[in-house]
Amino acid sequence: MSAEPGGEALLPLLVAPLRARPGRLLRLILWSLVEAVPALLAGHLVARAIDHGFAAGHPARGLAWLALMGLGVFAGAWGTRQAYPLLAEVVEPFRDDLVRQVADGSLRQAVSGHPVDASGISRLTLQVEMVREAYAGVLMVVRGFLLTVGGALLGMVFLAPLVLLLVVPPLLAGLGLFLALLRRMAGAQRDVIVADERVAEAAGAACAAGRDIVACGAEAGVRDELLERVDAQAAAGRRLAALMPARVLCLAVAGWLPLLLLLAAAPGLRAGGLSTGAVLGAATYVTGGLQPAVRSLIQGLGGSGLRLAVALRRIREAYPPPPPSPRPVPGAAAHASPGSVPGAAAHASPRPRTTARTAYDVRLTAVTFAYGARAEPVFRDLDLTLGEGGHLAVVGPSGIGKSTLAGLISGTLKPDSGRIRLGGVPPGALCPAELSARRVLVPQEAYVFSGGLMENLRYLRPDAGEEEVVAAVDAVGAAPLVGRLGGIGALIDPAALSSGERQQIALARAYLSPAPLVVLDEATCHLDPAAEARAEEAFARRPGSLVVIAHRISSARRARHVLVLDGGRVVSGVHHEVLERSPLYRDLVGHWSDDEHEPSEGYAEREEASAGNGAVVRATPPRSRS
Repeated sequence: MSAEPGGEALLPLLVAPLRARPGRLLRLILWSLVEAVPALLAGHLVARAIDHGFAAGHPARGLAWLALMGLGVFAGAWGTRQAYPLLAEVVEPFRDDLVRQVADGSLRQAVSGHPVDASGISRLTLQVEMVREAYAGVLMVVRGFLLTVGGALLGMVFLAPLVLLLVVPPLLAGLGLFLALLRRMAGAQRDVIVADERVAEAAGAACAAGRDIVACGAEAGVRDELLERVDAQAAAGRRLAALMPARVLCLAVAGWLPLLLLLAAAPGLRAGGLSTGAVLGAATYVTGGLQPAVRSLIQGLGGSGLRLAVALRRIREAYPPPPPSPRPVPGAAAHASPGSVPGAAAHASPRPRTTARTAYDVRLTAVTFAYGARAEPVFRDLDLTLGEGGHLAVVGPSGIGKSTLAGLISGTLKPDSGRIRLGGVPPGALCPAELSARRVLVPQEAYVFSGGLMENLRYLRPDAGEEEVVAAVDAVGAAPLVGRLGGIGALIDPAALSSGERQQIALARAYLSPAPLVVLDEATCHLDPAAEARAEEAFARRPGSLVVIAHRISSARRARHVLVLDGGRVVSGVHHEVLERSPLYRDLVGHWSDDEHEPSEGYAEREEASAGNGAVVRATPPRSRS
């Protein structure tokens, strides 16, 4: 299924249903071998019927050999009958998986605030059923082709090996020509499906807005747009139909040319000692085995195969499955961007606060990470230690790897090599609920879902009482916002909130969570400096550790330790140490405006008291991308 660009990526998906049921696959193969009996024996039986029966003056013996060929046909038919139910047991679960994927994807888009895609109805009905039928057809066609052509060629090897020189070259040439044509046909088939989706989308939008269209007098414009899309759909269908006759040429080369070459070479073969029966037997292999198999393959892949590849790719493009690694975790997905999916965070309920103590120190040992096998590493052999209760600010230019470091610490990214330990445990070894109980990540674009403000605030700690919720809101400076919204019992619409307001709600949610480690990845970038300072100082006073991906240099001045990412070098330490050792940090501090919010009093005392409770960095991470 690589006829379409990128089609090789679909092969694992098409093979997965077969691998998931190895017992049924083995039974399907065994019955398929029974089905291939006629293709293997037909030429030999015809040759014996001619040479040892009719040509030798023993018609009864010749009829007996032909009768055996008839029994072989019955055996093949019985094998086909047994194979079809096994095929259904593979195809139907595959179809059910696609239905779930399309339905889940449509729901995820709906709840994340995206406009409802009317073409999803086309995918759920027409395209899923198209994939189901085409997948079954392709499996049968490919299976039949391999068995039939394999049996016929193997039979020729034992009957008349020289015949292979006349059969195999045109067979390969015809198949190669067909595969080259298949790519263009796949593009045309894709255009047809896309045109179908656009017609469904336009028709759905027109039906939904029918009253407004009439009220505005826009019937003519809407009608013209619909007719334009219908015409585009018809044109795409005509382009596809124009390519279909080219399949006849492929069949002529791969299926008929071997027979013509065999007939033309028959006198020479007879003169070389090949019997009449052997020549007719070879012709039987070509006409009764190879030619029908090639015809079925060309018709099947040129029809069902194209529909399968294009429709399946359209479904996967519209609703890609969640990546298996890194896996979404509740602590991160609860604060994802407005386009993220809240359902991804609902695999496990967040744990409430408990009296049991859980270690949460962070240790990175020889960590190397790159976005792709050929990309330059963002970090190479990075060592980082953040003790319990530490407060670290990460500073550096845009794209240097600050958010990547936040993802590695929080467990949303996995290193290519090296070790990451959160409280002595690899983040990947923790279930989502356990990881959520240890750390919470607040990214730049905070997610707030429609519904009650209280539910948003208690998302990571549903057992929190009202007094605790109010205290968290007040601590991070979100009380004025909550008052404007109508109190913590108010209903909220995320679309009506500004980016800064969503960040304040996410910060209060993180403050209330049971996680002792908080990672703020530019989580205050939409707040003014005073609001940012209040929120960060609240998290600094909160029991636990704090990692701040700094948006302003004031975040670094408030932290106990500073980590500067500067391309080819890394500098860490308390503020005055980093100021002496890092030219980049001096430049950043030097550009800091005196009109901005300055760190609160007591900063110097915190800096001096932080000696044994911070971060130690012992490696240089080369920069690639963030």
